[in-house]
Formats: sequence, C-alpha cells, structure tokens
Amino acid sequence: MRIGELAARAGTTTRTLRYYESRGLLPARRTGNGYRTYDESDLRLLRQIRTLQDFGFDLEETRPFVECLRAGHPEGDSCPASLAVYRRKLGELDSLIGELTTVRDTVARQLARAELAAEAEVPGGPEPVCELGGDP
Repeated sequence: MRIGELAARAGTTTRTLRYYESRGLLPARRTGNGYRTYDESDLRLLRQIRTLQDFGFDLEETRPFVECLRAGHPEGDSCPASLAVYRRKLGELDSLIGELTTVRDTVARQLARAELAAEAEVPGGPEPVCELGGDP
C-alpha cells in the first residue's frame, strides 16, 4: 500500500509517517518510480506507536516496542527492552501520582480551613492564612 492508504488506515497523516520514517521507526520501501510502499506489518508498527503515544509515551520510548515487533515477536512488549520501558514509565507515573496526591491533600486542608473561617465569620477574628505559598 502507498503512504496515503497507510495513513488513512492508521488514522494519522502522511506527514506523521514521513516523520516516523526520518526517526527510523517506520521503514519505507520504494518502488521503481520512488513511491513509498508499506504492508500490513507496517500498519501493525504504527498501531503500536499510536497506542503507546495515546498512553503518554514519547516517540523515543516506543522504539523498543517497534524493534521487538520488527524482530518477529508476536507483541511489541514481549522483549526485555520493552519491559524496561514499561517499568520506567510506571516509576514516572507513580512519582507524578505522589506529587499530585500531596498537592491535593494541601488544597483539601486549605479548603477545609477556609470553609470553617467562612462559617464562623467572627468579626475581629484572626485573618486566614494561605499555606499554598506566596507572601501574606
């Protein structure tokens, strides 16, 4: 199939496919007249790349999965290098979740204090203090 058909079947653009080719992720074979040609295995590579990118993997992180498929494995994540990328990504996600949980807890405490102060509305009472940063 030619580049336009592959792009349509993969739900992407020909520009994206040329970019993947330039990054060495998508091999392009050429016909005698210079047209790029692709087959079903290329579509499979693209689907792997797109799925991983939809999950937040950057393009370079997809490389071990693509190489695994190219090596003839039934799945892109059945090779040690792919598993290492999964482990690294999980570590990054766990770290981000931890950071977000800390921020959420701080905001929840600040909201609880603010709601108590708003309910009390005691004239002359202490000024509420924002603990999220900045000068009072």
